[in-house]
Amino acid sequence: MNEVTERSEFILPTPAQALGALLGVPLPDLDAGEGLPLTWHWLYMLERPAQTDLGRDGHPIRGAVPAPPRPGLRRMWAGGQVRSLGPLRCGEVATRRTAVLSTREKTGRTGRLTFVAVSHQISQSGRVVVEERQDLVYREPTAERPPETRGEAERERESGFVPQPPGHDEWCIEVTPTLLFRFSALTYNAHRIHYDRDYAREVEGYPGLVTHGPLQILAMAETARARGLPTQDPLTYEYRLVSALFEDQGLIARATPGDGQVHTSVRDVTGRQTARGTITTEG
Repeated sequence: MNEVTERSEFILPTPAQALGALLGVPLPDLDAGEGLPLTWHWLYMLERPAQTDLGRDGHPIRGAVPAPPRPGLRRMWAGGQVRSLGPLRCGEVATRRTAVLSTREKTGRTGRLTFVAVSHQISQSGRVVVEERQDLVYREPTAERPPETRGEAERERESGFVPQPPGHDEWCIEVTPTLLFRFSALTYNAHRIHYDRDYAREVEGYPGLVTHGPLQILAMAETARARGLPTQDPLTYEYRLVSALFEDQGLIARATPGDGQVHTSVRDVTGRQTARGTITTEG
């Protein structure tokens, strides 16, 4: 039987206020009982492992769900789904239940891969308000950069690429080491690829600091909210991270309606897509 963990927390407005200030986005009227925006539950009910339980990369190696399938693996967030079934409100206690749904092995370009699906269910005031699945990938360490990222930033600089400015329906976030560090702090994410440039380059083989997958996913949802597109309950938000995004490549998010859905994406300054998602209202 898969291990299930529970964590309860009194939902305070402070983390949401901090995120709003970090990204320069408006807050709902939290004092009046409006719910947190889509994906902002990632600021709450966080795992806070002991320092001695962290591996070299900053991720927990024990005492957490999920635990790494084997020692020494490198973890990536590949995609997932969020079902928002009701408002998650400040001023009340919420409980998150976490379990591993499935684990499967596959061989990819970089070798053996382990895919782990994790479920989170958040309840408040006697009802489930968020159901979530996170798709994680663990890969073996290699001496080379991952093929999809090897030399990307260097090639762009050397080729004299022409930046593609954001359009009227896009939101441009300037990605800086300070932004990445503060987002890591808000989400209690100790993965060193987001704030330790030497580690990111010399150990994991990236050309620079890596922009968080959750930051891209959240930016897509925020772009939809800013445009007044449907982000209210109940809804389903499917997302996929398709390519790594680095500190010097920008973050440009877009949200457009179509076919009864909201289609979202993130690209870098060259137009290369790094994330995509679909928001579907239910009923």
